[in-house]
Amino acid sequence: VALRLAGGEPGLRYANLAVRGKLIGQIRADQLAPAAAMRADLTSLAGGLNDIMRPGCDVEAVCAHIAHCASVLAGASGRLVLFHPIDFRRRMPSSARLWPKVERLIETADQLAEKHGAALVRLDEERVFDDARLWAADRIHLTGEGHRRVAEAVLEALGYEPSFDWRAPLPAPLSSSPLARRAAKTWSDIRWLVGFLAPWIKRRLTGKSSGDGMTPKRPELAPVD
Repeated sequence: VALRLAGGEPGLRYANLAVRGKLIGQIRADQLAPAAAMRADLTSLAGGLNDIMRPGCDVEAVCAHIAHCASVLAGASGRLVLFHPIDFRRRMPSSARLWPKVERLIETADQLAEKHGAALVRLDEERVFDDARLWAADRIHLTGEGHRRVAEAVLEALGYEPSFDWRAPLPAPLSSSPLARRAAKTWSDIRWLVGFLAPWIKRRLTGKSSGDGMTPKRPELAPVD
């Protein structure tokens, strides 16, 4: 998004305070004040999904944190961008139990967008994100191509013409036998269970987060590279 905007606005500066794994309470405590202090012309806020994946999550408390962050950022920024989370139910059917909480996040985003005049990026409506090839091996974070498509969705929500059809399906994968497809999926599932799910469970049991000790890559406003 910053690269596209910088093409028409020489001297544009950009910061990115996002840290993977942060809970919305941590975002409020650690990132809200620095973000508001920048008095940016455009600020985006995305959070809450890491919270609802945790057992016993109080979704109303999560929404209250989001509402507070949105209020502060809307008052400090020229324009705020909010998001509907991507619908993960078709890609990961076992996670459908979380959807009622996601719907509460969506409802909160709708209310806050109307209240603050924020741009709203409705990613939950887009089927292209059902494609597993847009997702990293952990099945939670997007690949580079996935991020590229989200960036175009943000620009579209801001009123810009997309530079390509980001809703278009990816090219069909090379055909393979049913046996080969099943084998590939089995190995993918095993790698995910060992490499991502097991460590995630361990972090939950020990009260740790993947974002612990991590710092933002671009904590200060600086010219776009």
